[in-house]
Amino acid sequence: MSVDLIIMKTSGEGAPKVEVAKPTPEKLVSGNAVTQTWNHFTGEDDRLYCGIWESAKGIVNVDYTEWEFCHFIQGEAILTREDGKSWTLGKGDAFIIPAGFKGTWETVRKVKKHYVILLPPKDVEE
Repeated sequence: MSVDLIIMKTSGEGAPKVEVAKPTPEKLVSGNAVTQTWNHFTGEDDRLYCGIWESAKGIVNVDYTEWEFCHFIQGEAILTREDGKSWTLGKGDAFIIPAGFKGTWETVRKVKKHYVILLPPKDVEE
C-alpha cells in the first residue's frame, strides 16, 4: 500500500475548500477577527485536524478544551492568559496551546499559521 504526502496549501490543485467564519458576539471583544481555514487532514475518529488558518485583526475570548500546535507563517498575535500573563508571537514562532488555556487572542497583524489540533476523547467532552 502506498501513501501520498499531504501538501498543505491555500490555492491551486489539491487545496481544500476554504471555510470562512466570524466569531460569535460573546467571543468577539473588538475588531473583525474573521477567519479562513483550509483543513487538510481529519483523523483519529474526528479528533485530529491539520491545516492552515488565517485571521483578520481583532481580539477574541478563547477557552481551549483541545490541544493545539501552531506555527506562524506570517503576522503577529498576542495571547493573554486570564490572569494577565501574555505572549507576543510572530512569523516563524511555533508554540503549543494546552487544553485549559483561557484568555484572549489578539491578532495584531493578519495571522496565517499551520495548525495541528487534538480534541479530547469524545467520552470526555460529554
